[in-house]
Amino acid sequence: MSEAKTRPADTPLRSYLDGLADPQRRSDCAQIAALMQRLSGSPPVLWGSSIVGFGNYHYRYESGREGDFCLVGFSARKDSISLYLLAGFEGAAGLLQQLGKHKTGKSCLYIKRLADVQPAVLEQLIQSSIDETRRRWHDTP
Repeated sequence: MSEAKTRPADTPLRSYLDGLADPQRRSDCAQIAALMQRLSGSPPVLWGSSIVGFGNYHYRYESGREGDFCLVGFSARKDSISLYLLAGFEGAAGLLQQLGKHKTGKSCLYIKRLADVQPAVLEQLIQSSIDETRRRWHDTP
């Protein structure tokens, strides 16, 4: 079985944030990092070159594929900030309606900037994802 391409790296969060050219994007990402660290209880770890993750869990699919990934994370992409909420959004329709301007993928929440969303709702979505991912996969410290 092949090894996962996205693995923890030794790059500090400050280096990642300093590499973001847009001061507003840098500030938003620093705030998201602080929020995710507080909610997960885990320090930031760069996964690959562009995902800032918090916590860790081991997954194993019915197909036999398995690996490790961050419990929750984010990445500053060209057009938006991607928040990786691994539990997905099942049952979160009400919160998503209250969140503000955003888009979603299967387990990604895309926002342009923090000012576009309601902070308390964002916090609830992140906490819900952390709780559900831990319940499903029993994360590791």
